[in-house]
Amino acid sequence: MDFLNYALMQRALLAAVLVGITAPAIGVYLVQRRQALMGDGIGHVAMTGVGLGFLLNTSPVWMATAVSVLGAVLMELIRWYGRARGDIALAMLFYGGMAGGVMFTNLAPGGSNANLMSYLFGSLSTVSPSDVVAICLLAAFVVLVTVGLRRQLFAVSQDEEFARVTGLPVRALNLLTAVTAAVTVTVAMRVVGLLLVSALMVVPVAAAQQLSRSFAATFAISVALGVTVTLSGTITSYYQDVPPGATIVLMTIAAFIALTALAAPLARRRARAAAAAQGDGDPAECTIPATRSAGDGVEV
Repeated sequence: MDFLNYALMQRALLAAVLVGITAPAIGVYLVQRRQALMGDGIGHVAMTGVGLGFLLNTSPVWMATAVSVLGAVLMELIRWYGRARGDIALAMLFYGGMAGGVMFTNLAPGGSNANLMSYLFGSLSTVSPSDVVAICLLAAFVVLVTVGLRRQLFAVSQDEEFARVTGLPVRALNLLTAVTAAVTVTVAMRVVGLLLVSALMVVPVAAAQQLSRSFAATFAISVALGVTVTLSGTITSYYQDVPPGATIVLMTIAAFIALTALAAPLARRRARAAAAAQGDGDPAECTIPATRSAGDGVEV
């Protein structure tokens, strides 16, 4: 535990915990909406914000937040009103964001290519006290939205038409989801990196779905897994001198594989138990299982 004696590691571990909470918290809604790659697209457009931060000599974190939020909102507007489909809008975010980030970084005085790499793939040594303050504030916003509005966001993620009929402001909630995803990307970029943050949004959720069909349980398991892998990856990166972002993502994928292997025999056992219970009852009373409703949990 000697690493706790260093202020640098204290900041990195705090940032890792916040990333582990926020990324799966918004990711569970993105997976339900079948927008698992949204985080990747926003991560690319956030590169433009980082480049602008270098060029204008301002905080890259706050500039990336502003640009990524704008990009996420534009993507939602194009999806609603434009003729282009959502995947085309996402592609424009990918390539335009990458090009803007590279261009502005190269135009910055003195060049900042080395610093840009730390934002792309994460770096423990570059998490400054001002970054921690920004990450804490942004993470608080993400937690407030994903937990405080969980019922509304889940309803919209499950069935937009049904949510609209019930009177929910679907478009406003869709915009809020996109903005929250953009904020989460900038929360995670100092630890995981812009190019890898999408994995931390999606893979813990997919792993949690191997164990649970309940939305609440999936949410809790994915957040717990996110915190575990970000802390473990950060500590491993410190001792082994390896990139934290890559380490965290590889650990997350390993956890998914392990949970999938564990869930398979459990699922077969449940299926046999259900078949046996159905076989013991009156055949006349057997019915086809009803499909799950929006309130039963997430799809697997």
